[in-house]
Amino acid sequence: MTPVAGRGAGAAPRSVDVARLAGVSQKTVSRVMNDEPYVSADVRRRVLAAAEELGYRSNNAARALASGRTRSIGVVTLGTALYGPASLLMGVERAVRDTGYALRVVNTMEGERAGIAGAVDSLLDQGVDGIVISEPIDEADGADLSARVDVPVLVLGAPPPFAAPHVVTAGIVSSQMARAATEHLLELGHTTVHHLAGPQRWYSARDRLDGWREALAAHGRAEPPVAEGDWSAASGYAAGRELLADPGVTAVFAANDDMAIGLIRALTEAGRRVPEDVSVVGFDDIPVAAYVTPPLTTVRQPFDAMAQDGLKLLVHAIENPQADPLPMTDPPVELVVRASSAPPPPR
Repeated sequence: MTPVAGRGAGAAPRSVDVARLAGVSQKTVSRVMNDEPYVSADVRRRVLAAAEELGYRSNNAARALASGRTRSIGVVTLGTALYGPASLLMGVERAVRDTGYALRVVNTMEGERAGIAGAVDSLLDQGVDGIVISEPIDEADGADLSARVDVPVLVLGAPPPFAAPHVVTAGIVSSQMARAATEHLLELGHTTVHHLAGPQRWYSARDRLDGWREALAAHGRAEPPVAEGDWSAASGYAAGRELLADPGVTAVFAANDDMAIGLIRALTEAGRRVPEDVSVVGFDDIPVAAYVTPPLTTVRQPFDAMAQDGLKLLVHAIENPQADPLPMTDPPVELVVRASSAPPPPR
């Protein structure tokens, strides 16, 4: 391609420059840059080559002014390195990238008063077209945002924290997965199943507690006292030391894999074999779960599928504000059976 005449040295390239170099109209350049249909492969290639040669970038700010949209999605998420929230955020980041929207993330901190309200206000001030709430903690002191939220909102894996004109939800309910984990142990022949719960400010911890209770009630089994941890392996270890006081414990469902791993360590140190004496099932299927001793039976969370399905709902709501929501189905529960669960020891 030949240099474009009529442009001063150092001046930023414009769409008209790309059009001249590629031998097309400015409208065609706009169609290519907006990834619109009805552009031939050859023309698209020429325009993109010209844009690369000139160092041209489409003017997103001008496009936003013209359309009234910024093509950006905001995410409110808990600022934590815990596996579940961090994995879901990575899934959202990948899913947003595939939609062609920009991503803006605001983290909240556990215990921060009205953290969701402040985060949502910040994203609305930035002019996002939609908001994803991936906030796993019950914020009892949250402000009422219903009057201020005028963009579609996607809530992942929790109840909507506020009312808004257009709220969609996605994500398999944790109680279904917890019920599957508990029923697995009951079907192996255990009389009942103990539960090591997560902190009850977390929606997911309460859901998993509910699923455990539903499974026991459905099978007519006694509900033992609940131990509560803080998601860490250390809290699982401490709970394991408490459970050792009850020689009748033969099965434990832990609300996440880290606590399950700490629990197994405490049992093993006390001479209680897993799974010969006590079966343990976790939740999440963290990468190390298959490599601990014994390999951990657990429930796998479909983080990527949850994010992809949710983003489809949100983008549809953004781009088709008058249309009905897309139909969605819950992903199947995936129980990963390994070596930490077995029938109870003979009496």
